[in-house]
Amino acid sequence: MKRNNLSNDARQSVTALAGKKILFANFPADGHFNPLTGLAAHLKQLGCDVRWYTSGIYAGKIRNLNIPLYPFKKAKDINATNMEQVFPEREKIKGTIGKLRFDIINAFVLRGPEYYADLLDIYEEFAFDLVVADCAFSGIPFITDKMDIPVASVGVFPLPETSVDLAPPGLGMTPSYTFIGKMKQSFLRYIADRVLFRKANKVMHTVLEEYGIAHYNLSAFDLLVKKATILLQSGTPGFEYYRSDLGKNVRFIGSLLPCQPQKQKTAWFNSRLNQYEKMVIVTQGTVEKNPEKIIIPTLEAFKDTNILVIATTGGSGTEELRKRFPQYNLVIEDFIPFADIMPYADVYITNGGYGGVMLGIENQLPLVVAGVHEGKNEINARVGYFKLGVNLKTEWPKPLQMKKAVEEVLENKMYKENVVKLGKEFSGYDPKELSSYYIKEILRKTGRLYTSVKREEEKIY
Repeated sequence: MKRNNLSNDARQSVTALAGKKILFANFPADGHFNPLTGLAAHLKQLGCDVRWYTSGIYAGKIRNLNIPLYPFKKAKDINATNMEQVFPEREKIKGTIGKLRFDIINAFVLRGPEYYADLLDIYEEFAFDLVVADCAFSGIPFITDKMDIPVASVGVFPLPETSVDLAPPGLGMTPSYTFIGKMKQSFLRYIADRVLFRKANKVMHTVLEEYGIAHYNLSAFDLLVKKATILLQSGTPGFEYYRSDLGKNVRFIGSLLPCQPQKQKTAWFNSRLNQYEKMVIVTQGTVEKNPEKIIIPTLEAFKDTNILVIATTGGSGTEELRKRFPQYNLVIEDFIPFADIMPYADVYITNGGYGGVMLGIENQLPLVVAGVHEGKNEINARVGYFKLGVNLKTEWPKPLQMKKAVEEVLENKMYKENVVKLGKEFSGYDPKELSSYYIKEILRKTGRLYTSVKREEEKIY
């Protein structure tokens, strides 16, 4: 549903959410937490009683939102910062699929019952009406099936639902709609289900069976999608592969981005922004700490050229990089508000985090992407497939690869035209407004929209 298709009545009806008790929950990784913060702040502004269940590593950010936190207690605190410490054996696993299979079982599936135990305790104190969770939160089946409470799941990465029209999710493969291509994809779905992810699926089924939760022999990918009351998918149809069997509970909501801090009175500016004809932005986000992956190849590729490069490090090795790359056309900072510099840029280089890619599209910037792990292969495959930029299909691009990719994007106007078109599609969606509307509809359909006060009044009269 697009912004201009949402009636005035529907807009006004979100005021019915005032007073509703909404619990946010997420797997503790930045890409799963950050996109939810904007929606949480919005629902709080509408008058909802919003609280959050997640790892204590987000205590500071949640405190800044003025939202109460319920940290993990019975759930093992496995998060993006301690995976290698908690599971040292993970480092020895070779290949993207092997690591993904290990993570599905140990970081996600086995945590579901622990999340459920915590949620039962939380409910004793805070009888939440609805849970908003990222789409990989493995507590979802327990909330909907055992607690009988609706869940609005948020798609914080490309839609993971299996489709008869596509290769299995997780492999980073683009679709083929030819007869031979469809046969190959069908075979790969069989292999993924029965071989590659067989163990992960079996573990998921066993866990759910122990709690009397039906699994219908669905894959771990599909179970979390199907069990959610509704899936609010960040993005738009134009950034998703065609599916003839799209789930009935899936709703595209546009680019759901993190809560933005109060805008600085003075925007970030550097005089060099007006001194170069072409400019690129390069970032690895805040999670990736190794600048050798993307930042250094980019700086090496363009030092002492007529292209301005602005690199944001997320606070990792900024001073060292400045000493190593003192060239005038290179600007290296810990952090810069992208809203201040994207209007000047011609290309956006990123490892392919979903939020970063969404931001680039929203700002109509063609991309160069280089990332494979943590689901980035799926995100970056879409960048290449929809010709929004160049997908380098590696975690470790060489400077020459980076140079050629940027030059290709600058010279071929097709990339800019495609990303402008998709950016305009994005602008037709208001993610917070749409999410609020769909949440209100869920509560209405499940009889949870009225406050306890109204219920008491209805009993009297």
